[in-house]
Amino acid sequence: MSEMMLPLILATAIVLVTAMVCLSALRAWRGWLELKRLQLGAKPAAANDDDDMETPATLIELASVKERLRRLEAIANGVEL
Repeated sequence: MSEMMLPLILATAIVLVTAMVCLSALRAWRGWLELKRLQLGAKPAAANDDDDMETPATLIELASVKERLRRLEAIANGVEL
């Protein structure tokens, strides 16, 4: 009887450990996403003076992000670029 219990106990332990790791990873992922949301929502200190003025570097970075987003959406839709 004890010979049959050992694999069952090991399998249960492995499932529980896997579940704990997955839940921890999910919590870390959500925390990271929340951090990024806060970073995107925060204004830089230099932007407080000139809210209407966008620097060329900011415009280039924004264009780069838009291009990467467009490519990712195309990949998600299965379109070849």
